[in-house]
Amino acid sequence: MPMNADKTIAAALLLFLAACSNRPPRAVSLGEAYVGPAELKIRSDIPLESSTVATVRHGDRLEILQQRRSVFLRVRTPSGAEGWTDARQLLAARDMAGLRDLAERAKRMPSQGVATSYGELRVRTDPSADAPSYLSIKDGEKFDVLAHLVVPRVSAPRPPIVPRAPKKPKVQPRKASTAAKIPPPPLPKPPGPPANWLELSRPPAGAENPTENPPAEDAGQKSIPTDDWSLVRTSAGQTGWVLTRRMWMAVPDEVAQYAEGHRIVSYFPLGEVRDGDQTKQEWLWATIQGSSRPDYDFDSFRVFVWSLRRHRYETAYIERNIKGHSPVLLKEVELSTGSRKGQTATGKYPGFSICEEKADGQRRRRDYAFLTPTVRFAGERECETAEPLLVQVPVPTLSSTAPPGAPATRKTESLAERVKRKWGAIAQRWFGR
Repeated sequence: MPMNADKTIAAALLLFLAACSNRPPRAVSLGEAYVGPAELKIRSDIPLESSTVATVRHGDRLEILQQRRSVFLRVRTPSGAEGWTDARQLLAARDMAGLRDLAERAKRMPSQGVATSYGELRVRTDPSADAPSYLSIKDGEKFDVLAHLVVPRVSAPRPPIVPRAPKKPKVQPRKASTAAKIPPPPLPKPPGPPANWLELSRPPAGAENPTENPPAEDAGQKSIPTDDWSLVRTSAGQTGWVLTRRMWMAVPDEVAQYAEGHRIVSYFPLGEVRDGDQTKQEWLWATIQGSSRPDYDFDSFRVFVWSLRRHRYETAYIERNIKGHSPVLLKEVELSTGSRKGQTATGKYPGFSICEEKADGQRRRRDYAFLTPTVRFAGERECETAEPLLVQVPVPTLSSTAPPGAPATRKTESLAERVKRKWGAIAQRWFGR
């Protein structure tokens, strides 16, 4: 290439760099956040009437550029668009890590039955009405129920997405020394108790037992209402929390009519029988009477079999007034069927397992064999330790203010600076300066 052509290219590059240097520098990121809802519109300004500059999806990473009024954030999308959104629709890195961890653990959790919803059902990231809804389940769509959780109906404060700057300690002004040259006189001794202090210390008549007359404020104190939330898993494998009262377990009506007003917590098909040209399922379910309890999941379980003589469902086994804990498991169990010539015959049979809390507080998992149409107790052992449903997953960070994976306290390089650095190296190689 001729030398004149090189100089022409270099001059064009210098003009390009000069034009780039007049552009405003790229805003420095204050942190990161993730989109909570299924779809979120990024607006050009704070008012809702502002135009939309970009649309992002659940889980997209956003860079935080500016904060205003503590609830509005200016963010940068993965495509580079910048705009404003509500901080309450975003998830911190810790929240997103916890949601992913819950989805991984939910893959290993056994289903407690298939449910469907009353109308459209919003799936939330946490068991709270204030949590973002990132998924909607359509009317009639079926999904797996994994667990239940009863939590107080209160607005839980969420940690700020943008870390607050530490407050500078106030420097107290030094006071001039006012020490007197002559020490003050000693203080007088405090007065002693009165002579009848024992009589004054006795409670008035009728107040010897304070528990008989409780304070008025305790009598009128109201309990905090609670909500029952269910952890669900869709057919696509997505996991989240829904209000239990907005769904119902998809038990066939000819069996559900025997619920006697109790709410079905979990149910399982145990097998099937042929009655003429019909095939009938045999069922196990666990129910609870009244509202949900925070200390146990169900208070009774029952096995239904189909009677070939009466052509209807009948109860083969039932236990009431228990404190049962999820999950209920379908499994093969070992059962001793009798002894022959002094030897006990043991075999494996289809059955189920219930975790029940005893009167002393100990939890024991009781195994039952299902020998159609009878149920037999097969033994018990200690219940396995249940994993907590709400876990705070730590997110590694390089500093208290920098987002995970970002260089700590390093200024973002603008486009003009990157072009100058790259083409400076080319000019050095071509012209030797």
